[in-house]
Amino acid sequence: MADVPVLEVRDVSKSYGHVEALRGVNFTVHTGEVVALIGDNGAGKSTLTKIISGTTQADTGEVLIDGSPVTIDSPLVARDLGIETVYQDLALAPSLDTPANLFLGRELLRGGFLGRLGILDKKAMRLEANEVYRRFGVDMRNSGLPVGSLSGGQRQSVAVARAVAWPSRIVILDEPTAALGVAQTASVIRLVRQIRDAGRAVVLITHNMQQVLEVADRAEVLRLGSRVAQFRIADATVNLLVAAMTGGLDEGPAAAGPVDGQAPEVTGG
Repeated sequence: MADVPVLEVRDVSKSYGHVEALRGVNFTVHTGEVVALIGDNGAGKSTLTKIISGTTQADTGEVLIDGSPVTIDSPLVARDLGIETVYQDLALAPSLDTPANLFLGRELLRGGFLGRLGILDKKAMRLEANEVYRRFGVDMRNSGLPVGSLSGGQRQSVAVARAVAWPSRIVILDEPTAALGVAQTASVIRLVRQIRDAGRAVVLITHNMQQVLEVADRAEVLRLGSRVAQFRIADATVNLLVAAMTGGLDEGPAAAGPVDGQAPEVTGG
């Protein structure tokens, strides 16, 4: 793993009126790594995600890609930088089939005169979509079905596949297994591993601590707008994760010295 993170957030703060959503937060993720971003409701996870994905701008602090500061002032800029975000509501078009959803906003046009008329090349999009599904092990036997007719796990897989179908380097997954069954959850977790193994950086936002232990390499914990702990997953337990989220490490024996001048690093269970 390279020493320079593919994505780094330094001392980022964000307020909405008198409410401090983020207070000097630091966060990193490296290529080929799954980092779980965890915390209770109101911890600041959504605000940090919006800053990274360009839908919200920080009041102070900076975001760096490969060690260089960048300005992410729109989702299009984030996309150009290789950042793709899969939100909890998936943002799919239920009446369109899976290739149309995969190419939403990036549609392929027919060649020549038909292309100038705006006629879509549906065959090319279907073939390329099927190749993406094959490459990442997504079970999509009939890609011509409307997305609205698919199971929850299949819809989630389409949304994740859309994020990795393009030259993305950083994939942010917001609660990717919420409301899914056991088999569907296992399929999505397998897809997360495949994304990591393909050399992408993955930021996983979830309330499921068992999933954090199962798929993440590290966890960074937000609480009340501040990063309060970092964990190597090999050394973490569900109890330690929950304690960090709820403030149980503030005076506990597991709390260690400062990391980046801010948060304790927990190295043992």
